[in-house]
Amino acid sequence: MDPFDPAERDPVSGDGPSPPSGRVPQWVLDEAAGLRVEPMPWRSPGPPPPPPRRRGRRTLRALLVVPLVVLLSLTAAVLVGPSTWPWSPVDPDVPAAGSTAVPTATPPTPTSPPDRPTAGREAARTPLGTPPPAPPEGGAHGFIAVQPDGVTPVAYDPCRPVHYAIRPDNAPPGGEEAVHAAFARLAEVTGLRFVHDGSSAEPSTLDRRIFQPETYGDRWAPVLVAWETEEQNPALVGDTVGQAGSVAVSLGDGPQVFVTGTVSLDADRMPEILAFRGGAQTARAIILHELGHLVGLGHVEDDQQLMYPEARREVPDFAPGDLTGLAVLGRGPCVPEL
Repeated sequence: MDPFDPAERDPVSGDGPSPPSGRVPQWVLDEAAGLRVEPMPWRSPGPPPPPPRRRGRRTLRALLVVPLVVLLSLTAAVLVGPSTWPWSPVDPDVPAAGSTAVPTATPPTPTSPPDRPTAGREAARTPLGTPPPAPPEGGAHGFIAVQPDGVTPVAYDPCRPVHYAIRPDNAPPGGEEAVHAAFARLAEVTGLRFVHDGSSAEPSTLDRRIFQPETYGDRWAPVLVAWETEEQNPALVGDTVGQAGSVAVSLGDGPQVFVTGTVSLDADRMPEILAFRGGAQTARAIILHELGHLVGLGHVEDDQQLMYPEARREVPDFAPGDLTGLAVLGRGPCVPEL
């Protein structure tokens, strides 16, 4: 008998059975790469395989995480390279190299940037919120990517709101409420302001354009949260139940800033998790873990932190190390020129 079979319900409470030893079984690690920076997603409960050697898991994570950090750096470089910014200002009085054209004193008529919003949209002069002080005891935490200084993490701009939209298709009962509650919790611990834009009809979290003026107007596209099947997102094939990441851009030598991202939650497996006894708490922890990745947190080796790659009943919320990292991410640079 599968000890996690949701059909085996408690005849008194109606709840599903608890995993053995009072903890959610170990999550198997997996990862996918693409335009977005996608840290290793969690996987759903199931009959756990024989636990691999600890050293082997650490090596696997290192091999997978490092290429993703490089991917984010390359993505930012592609976005900000001089040849890829068609809206870069050009001095009309200086002819291009090799040109025989006579300079004109009349500048060209300004046009809207073709693939980024007008600079400074919704930007305030000061951060919209302040993260609470980090717990004095601190704790293990890490970041998905850092600035060229090798220390400062890449983060969202705290001087403007971070918009998010939810595609309601396939959402389990209570799923949207759980997402809103998780964003509210994330706002508390980062000081970032998250604004719900309502429902979205975007068909996929994959190969998503970060600027969609025809859909969202003159601003960066909001973070998209979607409940997806394995067919819609092949990264969810098997037991994978969550995937999240953000895209960073910068201007010239300016700081890299996250401007939007995606959160993909498995539409088939999450209802199974919710059927377990205590499943709502586990689902909330999974969503919080993915939102931690969204704003820039990486995995850690400390099993007392929520960003540990394995879900544990004993850690249903952000722990001191997570909170320490989130406080740093809430104090990112304000970049109104983006």
